[in-house]
Amino acid sequence: MAKSGNIFLVGPMGAGKTTIGRRLAQARGMDFVDSDLEVEARTGVNIAFIFEKEGEAGFRRRERQAICELSQRHNLVLATGGGAVLDPDSRLWLSARGFVVYLHASIEQQIARTERTETRPLLQGGNRRETLERLFLIRDPLYREIADLVLPTDGRNARTLAREIEDHLVRPATAL
Repeated sequence: MAKSGNIFLVGPMGAGKTTIGRRLAQARGMDFVDSDLEVEARTGVNIAFIFEKEGEAGFRRRERQAICELSQRHNLVLATGGGAVLDPDSRLWLSARGFVVYLHASIEQQIARTERTETRPLLQGGNRRETLERLFLIRDPLYREIADLVLPTDGRNARTLAREIEDHLVRPATAL
């Protein structure tokens, strides 16, 4: 695996990026960082508060800075926020600095996995299905643009998905 040995997980909320990322990092002896949690640690407040005070644009600036810095590290599994791919520089950095895995989740899976959470600012108020469908239409092409591997996550557990990513990474280049 080239590109600093990094693995970057992209995909929508509810795809399992954090859970799979932790498993993958542990199995490979790598560091793990969730970019959303990193932004919260740097600011000392949660993402909902950043959205409230600075709007989505303020959060995206902070997210962009975190991705710029984190993607320069080595031996890292990074779970990005669902909207990280909206920034062209972030897409460039992720693509150039690591192996990008798009964890694809259906709208139904996203609804099921986010229905009990009130911590996702983009899902507050309004129709969750419509919001998730709108986000998917915008973001899916961006995830695919930078993905080295696309994995469907519906009905699959984190252990299986982490193992599948690992298997893909250890295959000889000629087998791809």
